[in-house]
Amino acid sequence: MTSFFTDLAQQYVDGEWRPGKGSWDIIDFNPYSGEKLASITVATADEVDQAYRAAERTQPEWADTNPYARRAVLEKALRVVEEREDEIGEAIVAELGGTRLKAGFELHLAKEFLREAAQLTLRSTGQILPSPTEGKENRVYRLPVGVVGVISPFNFPFLLSLKSVAPALALGNAVVLKPHQNTPICGGTLIAKVFEEAGLPAGLLNVVVTDIAEIGDSLLEHPVPQVISFTGSDRIGRHVARVCAAQLKRAVLELGGNSALIVLDDADVDYAVDAAVFSRYIHQGQVCMAANRILVDRAVEREFTEKFVAKVASLRVGDPADPATHIGPLISSSQADAVSKLVEETVAAGATALLHGRAEGNVVSPSVLTGLAADAPVLQQEIFGPVALLVPFDGEDEAVRIANDTPYGLSGAVHTGNIERGVRVGQRIRTGMIHINDGTVHDEPIVPFGGEKNSGLGRLNGESMLEAFTTQKWISVQHGRSQFPF
Repeated sequence: MTSFFTDLAQQYVDGEWRPGKGSWDIIDFNPYSGEKLASITVATADEVDQAYRAAERTQPEWADTNPYARRAVLEKALRVVEEREDEIGEAIVAELGGTRLKAGFELHLAKEFLREAAQLTLRSTGQILPSPTEGKENRVYRLPVGVVGVISPFNFPFLLSLKSVAPALALGNAVVLKPHQNTPICGGTLIAKVFEEAGLPAGLLNVVVTDIAEIGDSLLEHPVPQVISFTGSDRIGRHVARVCAAQLKRAVLELGGNSALIVLDDADVDYAVDAAVFSRYIHQGQVCMAANRILVDRAVEREFTEKFVAKVASLRVGDPADPATHIGPLISSSQADAVSKLVEETVAAGATALLHGRAEGNVVSPSVLTGLAADAPVLQQEIFGPVALLVPFDGEDEAVRIANDTPYGLSGAVHTGNIERGVRVGQRIRTGMIHINDGTVHDEPIVPFGGEKNSGLGRLNGESMLEAFTTQKWISVQHGRSQFPF
């Protein structure tokens, strides 16, 4: 496995694998064992410029390529992933501490998104629209934006890089990708390797492994990219949005969440417990859609709480390489420290810990907190760790009020014995996505994915990819002769 990482520990610019020219290295660690996986010298702002210029130079010919030929490249990329699935799964376990269950989940979705991207090549269609002017024909063409900058996160790096890179390429764009510095291989150079093996022409996909400490805002401010697709925290997302707005660039932002899973008084409690445990603790809670807050009607609070705590206590914590493990390490020691500190502060402020997780290295065992004050700060923030907050309520109206009492609005769920009741409650919650009688963590290739409020701008997936990565151009044709007033 070590050679897998060292072979990919380079920059990928204009079809060439080469070391970065920065003055320091990003060290890629296994977050569970602490093993050094690779060392990558960071790319400089000059190398970012080279990547964008290569993308700019090669994109027009790619845009003119027959869409069926583009589709063939995407289909080959899918076959490469399928052929190397075991190896990629091992890399996900090693680089980001994902359990084997999580690695399989991520790879399944990645393949589905590649299948959808391949079909997207044929869906960039135009229109002919009527005109009030006699003899005029209005043609509306849908064209690639040109070059797209993609910045991906550490939690689902392979999937979330592909999620923007693949459709952007499918629609005739070129891409410069910057992965998170904690997952430079799975989120970055591995993507480049997949497309290189798939026969993507050189220069169309470039990967720069670097950090803002080295390049500042050059990735955002560079004049070449017309769209920046960013997935990450709302704090950084706000900065991306400000810079893009100043440059009059489109920003597609998939940001954090503080999702509520609501258990109404007529819910199937056992099923709701299963959904809530998965929704909170999948990938150690490092998921933007995770159920931070679990809201339970007081009529079923005691039963739900007892069963929820018992199930969480049964989760196996430890080595993510062990197939029996449910909860592995957080991505870094700083993240583990932050989660542990948050639990301690919340308990000190008066919350009750039904389970009190402890940290061993980067592995933090699950916490379940209840008895929170209505104004507790923890209820307002995204928790990127294995901590569940149980909040009781009396009736639908209070559930909706509590669910909406957050600056975020990404995902959510409602559990009830009456589906239409669940839909009515879901419609009242200001969030981009909500699921009735299911978990909060879902993503599908053809449905609009995105959030409200601080959870982002724009949507991805399906037809939304056309809005994200193409532009429209109106060309009118006058078949007769216009009459001009002078």
